[in-house]
Amino acid sequence: MRDSRAVATVVFFPEGAYGPTNNCVGIGQVLLERGHRVVFVIEESFAGGLEAQGFEERLMRLGPPPEVEEEPGQFWKDFIRDTAPVFRKPTIEQLAEFIEPTWRALCDGSRYVDDRLREIFDEVEPDAIVEDNVVCFPAIEHSGRPWARIVSCNPLELHAADLPPVFSGYPAADRTGWSEFRGEYLRVTADLHGEFSAFCHERGAGALREGEFIHESGTLNLYVYPEEIDYARATPLAPTWHRLGTCVRRTDGSTELPAHVAEGEGALVYLSLGSLGSADVDLMKRLVEVLSRAPHRFVVSKGPQASEFELADNMWGEEYLPQPALLPLADVVITHAGNNTTTECFHFGKPMIALPLFWDQYDNAQRVAETGYGIRLPTYEFEDGELLGAIDRLLADDILRTRMASIAERQHSTPGTVTAASLIERLARDGTPVLRA
Repeated sequence: MRDSRAVATVVFFPEGAYGPTNNCVGIGQVLLERGHRVVFVIEESFAGGLEAQGFEERLMRLGPPPEVEEEPGQFWKDFIRDTAPVFRKPTIEQLAEFIEPTWRALCDGSRYVDDRLREIFDEVEPDAIVEDNVVCFPAIEHSGRPWARIVSCNPLELHAADLPPVFSGYPAADRTGWSEFRGEYLRVTADLHGEFSAFCHERGAGALREGEFIHESGTLNLYVYPEEIDYARATPLAPTWHRLGTCVRRTDGSTELPAHVAEGEGALVYLSLGSLGSADVDLMKRLVEVLSRAPHRFVVSKGPQASEFELADNMWGEEYLPQPALLPLADVVITHAGNNTTTECFHFGKPMIALPLFWDQYDNAQRVAETGYGIRLPTYEFEDGELLGAIDRLLADDILRTRMASIAERQHSTPGTVTAASLIERLARDGTPVLRA
């Protein structure tokens, strides 16, 4: 057993996107303040960004190097941009055209990077490894080090027969279509799953359960979802699973809003489709056009295609914005319902309008709507009046705003970042399963 006062070396390995990375940064900030050594394993395109925040970096690639310099997470930005037409289809049709290709790309990355990860873990000698990924990386289990899994996607990723199928966006109270969707999911992923499961077994991580592309940790598992919208399970999760209501990083970024947005008439609405969703320029242009007619002010996270469209007079925005610093200022949030933004809205007590595009965004949008904490609209088929009316409905709902303010107060009193850091400390110190009370 380690000395409880000893400095631990904790390695974070998030997926190469801003959402999982930011979750891990929030936890890492707490561990740094407690005197621990924190190392991030990140894609080369992210180099320097985490080092500037006080973390060590170890660089890797998930595929062959490109011919031109990459922006952070460029692979997924390009992938989403090229796949955007599929997002206009029902979720069951997206399984073959988006979900399976996405799983395949992720599995290819795991195969490509496995040897490099083994080098990193041998060199760093971590006391604990923390990963926020959706596919298995066998090097983690092969390392023999205690490890934790973070799920920063909708918890339907933790499959259960009594809950809607993940990626469906289907309601929890109506089982219509569940069996059909699950059957189609297993059909379209069967070949890939068999190949990848064999790879995991060969590389020392063991075979995968049917339909799943990652193992749960035998020592510590965390998932990020507010209690108020979590799912009731007939069979509880294993005792190594712990829920973090939210997991919001601190940001030193402060943005001074221009006067016409900071002080104008109407409410302040924050619009973000995430770094990936905002790559759909046509959708962003339509939102700008519709919202230009609203009697409100808008802060817009323009995303990686920022130069491809202009904002209206009642708006202001930039390519990237410090979202945790801006959400407290907003009255309503229009979001793609990514897990990070969804949980951050609860952290800051903000009702939301959800416009899902892909992956678990449909599940989050459905869950927020069916529990009464926001409004789900059809992303590509909404009528102009539906969107404008949804803003006004949420602004007029004083009961909802009071409920969300109470949730935010509780989240701030017990931050998920602090809870997670303490659990990871125990894992690094003892190396044994960390069980919930």
